Amino acid sequence: MADPDTEDEDEEEEGKLIFLGEYDGERNEAGERHGHGKALLPNGDVYEGQYKNGKRHGQGTYTFKNGTRYIGQYKENKKHGQGTFFYADGSKYEGEWVDDERHGYGVYHYRNNDTYSGEWFAGHRHGEGVYFYAETGTKFSGTWKNGHQLGPGELIHQNHKFLGNFVQNNPMGPGKFVFENGCEQHGEYAIENLGTGEEEVEEIYKSPVPVWKAKKITPLTLWKPPVLELPIPSKPSPTETSAEQDASDEG
Repeated sequence: MADPDTEDEDEEEEGKLIFLGEYDGERNEAGERHGHGKALLPNGDVYEGQYKNGKRHGQGTYTFKNGTRYIGQYKENKKHGQGTFFYADGSKYEGEWVDDERHGYGVYHYRNNDTYSGEWFAGHRHGEGVYFYAETGTKFSGTWKNGHQLGPGELIHQNHKFLGNFVQNNPMGPGKFVFENGCEQHGEYAIENLGTGEEEVEEIYKSPVPVWKAKKITPLTLWKPPVLELPIPSKPSPTETSAEQDASDEG
């Protein structure tokens, strides 16, 4: 049977109690929540799972009042280890957690059907990862830092791909486009000259977008099977012919 949990407030307000919600489950000798239990928190959230010395610890399910839900491992009241978080907007994260943050390897399914599979650090995409854009079918595979594409990467489209470096989610510097037929276009992405600075500044600042500048195209060469040169047999000399004839007569 569930029983209400309470604890004393600060000494300045003696005699008052804080309502910690209702709890139904196991306890240790000190009366702390310990083992398996189910708790209804004062804010309407519900947790069911493992406890250790009064804290969520081990496998459990935490359901928020708004319908958001976490199923996974806890360590001292924090999401820690493997777990899946179902967000209220329909998105979902499956992977590793450290101290209540996405950290390690994980897959995030976004509400617009985009997906990111890769490394995380302190809640951000960080390290090696692949982002799939559902609307266009384009895929980015490369390195990330603090949630942004940064460093070497590959932007793969349906019939061609770009290989180069990225800065703040934009291609920047030398790179190349590779097409289905094997043809390659080399060049670089660069920020165009924005002006002399004498023009009036627009009220709304728009960050400059890198522009592709092609430099050369690798010629397309078709593969041809190599021509095999067969050795031409040499004509036997008269001496060899006489010797072969004598051997035939003796036989």
